[in-house]
Amino acid sequence: MFDVKDIIAQAIHKQLPELSRDQIYDMLEYPPNPEMGDIALPCFKLSKTLRKPPVQIAQELASNISDMEFIDKVEPVSGYLNFFFNKPLFVEQTLKRILEEQERYGSQPIGQGKTIVIDYSAPNIAKPFHVGHLRSTVIGNSLRKIFEFMGYRCIGVNHLGDWGTQFGKLIVAYKLWGNKEEVEAHGIKELMRLYVKFHEEAEKDPKLEDEARSWFARMEKGDSEALELWQWFKDISLKEFQKVYDLLDVHFDSYAGESFYNDKMDAVIEELKQKNLLKESEGAMIVDLEEYGMPPCMILKKDGSSLYATRDIAAAIYRKKAYDFHKCIYVTGAAQSLHFQQWFKVIELMGYEWAKDLIHVPFGLVSLGGEKLSTRKGKVVLLEDILSEAIKKTLEIIESKNPDLENKEEVARYMGVGAVIFSDLYSNRIKDVSFSWDEVLNFDGETGPYVQYTHARCCSVIRKAPEQEVSSFNPCLLQTKEEYQLCKTLYQFPEKVMMALTQLEPSIITRYLVDVAQDFNRFYHEHPILVDDQQLRTARLALVKATRITLANGLKLIGLKPLERV
Repeated sequence: MFDVKDIIAQAIHKQLPELSRDQIYDMLEYPPNPEMGDIALPCFKLSKTLRKPPVQIAQELASNISDMEFIDKVEPVSGYLNFFFNKPLFVEQTLKRILEEQERYGSQPIGQGKTIVIDYSAPNIAKPFHVGHLRSTVIGNSLRKIFEFMGYRCIGVNHLGDWGTQFGKLIVAYKLWGNKEEVEAHGIKELMRLYVKFHEEAEKDPKLEDEARSWFARMEKGDSEALELWQWFKDISLKEFQKVYDLLDVHFDSYAGESFYNDKMDAVIEELKQKNLLKESEGAMIVDLEEYGMPPCMILKKDGSSLYATRDIAAAIYRKKAYDFHKCIYVTGAAQSLHFQQWFKVIELMGYEWAKDLIHVPFGLVSLGGEKLSTRKGKVVLLEDILSEAIKKTLEIIESKNPDLENKEEVARYMGVGAVIFSDLYSNRIKDVSFSWDEVLNFDGETGPYVQYTHARCCSVIRKAPEQEVSSFNPCLLQTKEEYQLCKTLYQFPEKVMMALTQLEPSIITRYLVDVAQDFNRFYHEHPILVDDQQLRTARLALVKATRITLANGLKLIGLKPLERV
């Protein structure tokens, strides 16, 4: 596998054996100005370890590093050690690798024999699938694809919010103000209306809250009427959710929600008792976490009913037994960070060494014009509405620009939905997001449609080319700054995938794809590709094909379809 960065790291490691190759590799960076080299080692961090000024370190390394096949020259400048590639060799090896590896370009088989469980999406039953659920769904789906690309076996779990007091509230609301015909006709929107009405009425009459708790207690005790209504609400919700999952092209291996663990919690509670971890506090049962700087983790309420933590602990133990996971990843809002820290600690105190393999992947809050989303107040934007609007807008654009396009409805669906996904995954996941229709439906600039269009442009050039095979080409003909810059960006893809995996951060791929698209479009506008000179045409076509492969692989990793015609 061609990795010039690794070759440089090995050469520096020979001069600095006190640092590992990996440490040096991580220190290497790509200078923003090509005149400063293709790869640089900043020597400032080494100053403390080596007890020498950075300028001296860079000069000594430059004079001692022996000649390398892929490097033309090494220059020490102001505490940086700058490496300049042998351009033809670098271009040749980079493009050859991409053209040979095709859809595997960027992947490494590091996950073979390991299972990753990813818990993502997890909407609440009987509540609409709104924009707030989009983040967990698309971040989780992208992480799953990245792990699978790297050779891991992935189990996607949709841990549905299908248990809890909210169902008692919904049953009360349905019995007081609902009817079967309305629910059957309007589905989840009618269930949401009833849920909002319950909270409005409960503010005037607090006794309704007691009634709701009573109905939930009946559910927990197996009351047939309560469970029949609950199952009905659940079936209606899943049908609605599936429409959105089909649009997003998101799939799960398990829909085991909170209710799945009802018969598994007694064993957990018994185990906590046997290990002397449970304490009584004001009638409730808790695990005291004060010495770890956290509030207590509540396991049972005063009335004996379970909580999220109880079900999460039971679910983790079940998943370890069922899947023997290498890691179990939870993609939820940052607001739940303390909750995960608490019950992860409880698992550890129970003596399970795999507690270290439980990972919370938090993401920022989604607000609506700066206000927190709230189902109970009816302040939500439905995800199906967003996706439908994006598809409609895309179709309008296609009708005006390319009305004869085949399968334009299908293309509009892929591009419209892709725009929404890309917009969400473009920001660092921990960043708070304020939902804006204008932003989501803006297809200009650094967007999903821009990257998909660039991929389609590559496909169009390849279709029009007289030769389809570019197994051999002259890399010396690809030496303009636009061609070389594009090649350098394509070379970075495997590194970006590894970064996205280790940092659990899909935005690394999303932003990288914009860089590739921008570099390709600069090259495309500056240099004609299908020229009469066959050697030059073949060389530029190799660069186009390598770009298409890289864009396609990257788009798939964030859950977008690489389109061939738009």
